[in-house]
Amino acid sequence: MMYRFGPIVCSNLAASTEREWMISDGLGGYAMGTIGGLRTRRAHGLLVVAATPSAIRRLGLAAIDLTVVIGDVRYRLSTHETSTGVHPEGYRLLTRVDIADGLPRWYWAVAGVVVSLQLAMRHGQSAIGLQYRVEQAEAPVTLELEPLVTWRTIDGDRLHDRDMPRLAHSESGVVVDGRFRIRGEGWQPGGSWRHDLRYRREEPRSHTASEDLTSAGKFVVALAAGESTEIVAWSGDLMSAQSTASEIILDAQIRARRLASQAGCYDDIDRSLVLSADTFIGAEGGVVAGYPELGERTRDSLIAYRGLFLATARVEEGRALLLRYVAMVENGLLPDLQPDGAGHFASADASLWLFQAIYRHVEHTGDLDLASAVVPVLAGIINSLVSGSRHGIAVDRTDGLLAIEGSDLPRTWMDAIADGQPVTPRVGKPVELNALWLSGLGIIRHLAEQIGRTLPGSRLDTVARQAFARFGGIGGGLADVIDGPDGADISLRPNQLLAVTLPFPAWGNVNGVLQAVQPLIGPVGVRTLAPSSPNYRGTRAGTVDDHQGTAWPWLMGVYVDAVRLAAVAKPGILNGLEDHVPVLGVGSVSAMTDGDDPFRPAGSPFHAMATAEMLRIRRSLR
Repeated sequence: MMYRFGPIVCSNLAASTEREWMISDGLGGYAMGTIGGLRTRRAHGLLVVAATPSAIRRLGLAAIDLTVVIGDVRYRLSTHETSTGVHPEGYRLLTRVDIADGLPRWYWAVAGVVVSLQLAMRHGQSAIGLQYRVEQAEAPVTLELEPLVTWRTIDGDRLHDRDMPRLAHSESGVVVDGRFRIRGEGWQPGGSWRHDLRYRREEPRSHTASEDLTSAGKFVVALAAGESTEIVAWSGDLMSAQSTASEIILDAQIRARRLASQAGCYDDIDRSLVLSADTFIGAEGGVVAGYPELGERTRDSLIAYRGLFLATARVEEGRALLLRYVAMVENGLLPDLQPDGAGHFASADASLWLFQAIYRHVEHTGDLDLASAVVPVLAGIINSLVSGSRHGIAVDRTDGLLAIEGSDLPRTWMDAIADGQPVTPRVGKPVELNALWLSGLGIIRHLAEQIGRTLPGSRLDTVARQAFARFGGIGGGLADVIDGPDGADISLRPNQLLAVTLPFPAWGNVNGVLQAVQPLIGPVGVRTLAPSSPNYRGTRAGTVDDHQGTAWPWLMGVYVDAVRLAAVAKPGILNGLEDHVPVLGVGSVSAMTDGDDPFRPAGSPFHAMATAEMLRIRRSLR
């Protein structure tokens, strides 16, 4: 699978900065940037370090500026933006960018010389290898490779020249702040400031949009046509013997092809999505919810579970994740993981998504040993919710439905907060929470029967299913929340799709729900609020808009499930999503898009739930 961008895109600054590449190290760290080379986010860089998928990420090696010296003339091939404009403009000399096996490669052409750069990260280690090659030249040329460095969190405050990193030089390179090492040939020590580098994507978000980086020195190497030079940068054990960049790149290519073969990829987009799915799966457990800013989130991991693990034939890794999450359950709830490793038990629905993922795993694999191991914990979750858990999350004894009492925090997947308040309060009995609740009640009985265990009577399930009918009466669709502070909320939102698509559906009228949600369906995702609503915002301007009309691609998976259940013909249903794959996060799917045309991508450009669900539903439609 290859994405190839020619000079029409590469040498157009607007077009090239709209497309981002990303590779990961399997630990939550990554390298990321735009295909044109301009760093447009504070989080862009070549070595971003994280100890685990949920850990705070730190930027070390921000960029390596490339200069080609031909005779007495110097050609700067890097691209930066400052308050005075874009300079140098190396993107104008880009002739081609390829992304093959998930790895990017750039080609620049100047004065009869062609130079390429290919890079890859070592899976399971915070390390990157970069190979610069002179593809074409009539005589030897000199490459100057200047590392720009820092050591800060990806949204941190070490942004200006108040404190230069400590540089420990050696013959082969430099150690920065004792945190990471850069190694290559022809090292010439330095230590000066590169001032006022600006990040255009940060400006609309009210983030600090500029910083100063340190030029640590430069590698200077003379090469003839066909020759190459390599740089390796890594964090962790700085005295360890590292592989060469060529070895890191070859290993990454072999791994990509193995994963594609293991998953049984059937076309180019499927292969691309399988490789993208791999970037979210941690080498030692855990799932990154999205790059560059998101860490591990239990809910996101479980929603993405089928696409990330079952669709890619990685069931043993998935099983380990499920058992890890089972061990985290407290008082009926699963924690949202925090960068310090602590659990924040704010989600009413995460533990219920665990039911769904376990059921899908057992159905897919026939793993009754897993079912035997987890049924007691699942039964404990049910009992805890009936008795009443934290934050007013409890079953209403009068009707068997799951309710959320007054709260200043959102409790389901619609968890955006603006000005300290939830954008979509879920106080009362949300339809998605109770769809998960009823499916969970059905799942535990089903699993118990499969392993020959007897559970208490099904009265709770029966009562709750009868009470769920109170969500109906909205045409053929369902209310979004009942028994809220102001009664029922009948806003047209996509949450009702879960009521007809989960393993043990709470509602039987699939066609009615499908008809009801049609105003929400866009080409790339499902809108979170109907355009007819007075609160609808079709263009995302900030967090407040995340659930007021913004379209979410992951919900297309739920929508396609409903379409298949209803046996409704929807030709070309995924055309818009497939067209989206080479846009923004190349080879992946972004977290959300505007609800209005032209459906501009937003949020994390590489998003686990969106990518996993597209991978899964494309396969289901085969």
